[in-house]
Amino acid sequence: MKFTHLNNAGSAYMVDVTEKNPTVRTATAQGEVACSSEVLTALREGSVPKGDVLAVARVAGIAAAKKVPDLLPLAHTIGVHGCAVDIELRGDHVFIEATVRTADRTGVEMEALTAVNIAALALIDMVKGVDRSAYIRRCGITAKSGGRSGDWSRELPGAQEG
Repeated sequence: MKFTHLNNAGSAYMVDVTEKNPTVRTATAQGEVACSSEVLTALREGSVPKGDVLAVARVAGIAAAKKVPDLLPLAHTIGVHGCAVDIELRGDHVFIEATVRTADRTGVEMEALTAVNIAALALIDMVKGVDRSAYIRRCGITAKSGGRSGDWSRELPGAQEG
């Protein structure tokens, strides 16, 4: 197996995308924050002491998608032309889905994953006073489109509806 970010000597480098043509690309990631029924009730009622948790998490995810090159040393600086972070309260968890779009030379999978994870971290930060056991689970890319490799999708193993 050849990793694209390693040269023939095994050293890390940034892949050169100069010659690639910009194309429309989309990536979607999903994740969950498992938390107590007490937190879910507080989120439904809007009674978390720190304020509107879901709005803060949504905005944190969007902001994070635009910061990927600052966080991942080999990621390219690309234009994030669209980012939606959707959050739903389900069963024993909070479901987070982020879809990121660009018209650039490389994909936005890392941007979508970062949006989900930072939204989840913002949520945990705001509810940790009520539930210190909240945690992120089942996070991954669920779809991508555009670019040389075309379209791809999957369901995350163990993902729960409801």
